Amino acid sequence: MKIKIFGAGSIGNHMAHAARRLDWDVTLTDLDPAALTRTRESIYPDRYGTWDDAITLVPAAEAARGGYDLVIIGTPPDSHLGVAFAALAEQPRAILVEKPVCRPDLERAQELHDAAATAGVAMFVGYDHVVGAAAKAAVAAYQDGTTGRLATLDVEFREFWGGIFAAHPWLDGPHDSYLGYWRRGGGAGGEHSHAVNLWQHFAHSAGAGRVVGVSAAIDYVREGEVDYDRLCLFNLETESGLIGRVVQDVVTQPPRKWARLQGGDGFVEWQCGFAPGCDAVTVARNGTTPETSRFEKTRPDDFIQELRHITSVLAGDEEMADLSLARGLDTMLVVAAAHESARTGRRIRIDHSAGWTQAALQPA
Repeated sequence: MKIKIFGAGSIGNHMAHAARRLDWDVTLTDLDPAALTRTRESIYPDRYGTWDDAITLVPAAEAARGGYDLVIIGTPPDSHLGVAFAALAEQPRAILVEKPVCRPDLERAQELHDAAATAGVAMFVGYDHVVGAAAKAAVAAYQDGTTGRLATLDVEFREFWGGIFAAHPWLDGPHDSYLGYWRRGGGAGGEHSHAVNLWQHFAHSAGAGRVVGVSAAIDYVREGEVDYDRLCLFNLETESGLIGRVVQDVVTQPPRKWARLQGGDGFVEWQCGFAPGCDAVTVARNGTTPETSRFEKTRPDDFIQELRHITSVLAGDEEMADLSLARGLDTMLVVAAAHESARTGRRIRIDHSAGWTQAALQPA
């Protein structure tokens, strides 16, 4: 695979390393030449032990256009769609956009989906947890039927974002990037939207359908330049009537990344970071002792598995839905609905016939 990565920040480095582990041809580009220098001299060698001279570093203005199998977009969320439209013009086999795929105003979201379909380019969104070994095991445990029909579903991604800034020491705090601005795709709603996406993934796996109802309480921080959400509480309802909950925040220490599929005859729990170096799935069936299975992994393994999934989809060995653009846009519909619910104090109904637009968000 020959790939080009836009953005030499944290995600760009993770993706470059993952691709090199798969022995791919990697070009990493950025608008800021200083970001490329930082990658070569500190970010990459500090994380992975040494710089990899096989990675081509090139300023964005000088990067080749066309001839790539996969284009990865690891720039800030408010630039994703502009870069994605430009990438579509290059006609790669596939494009991977880091999460969240767009701002919560959903501007041009439907247009991007339609343009990708017209161009025949497979487009993915980087919600990598859903293709991890633990998430797959959780789905399999529920689908074997022994915990009964799904009664409710809860997912939490609660994590102080100090770790994000530790991974980006060139940033001075939330005001210094998109992270401090929810309208740009930052804050808890955007940065930890893995939780909404994982909730949707498990709901689909249970045959519960898409989210059609959202009510939310959101704690906004407006201090000086910043305007972000530090705590989001979502109540969700699907087409089939499944009701559940999502919590996302940027304040909890130590972090809690957890999901529970509660059935009528038991439960399945998924936990990221169950212990150092592993995720876990716990299954309890009524009348039996809960059994926990561990899945060893490192942080780089998440991105390697994500790229393997994409190659499997392109080869026709796996279905695309898990990381598809449509699923990523559905996640942003829920996030957008949550902000509208918090603004109006009302439950929001999602009308999927209106597509991925603000018009889909209707007061219930």
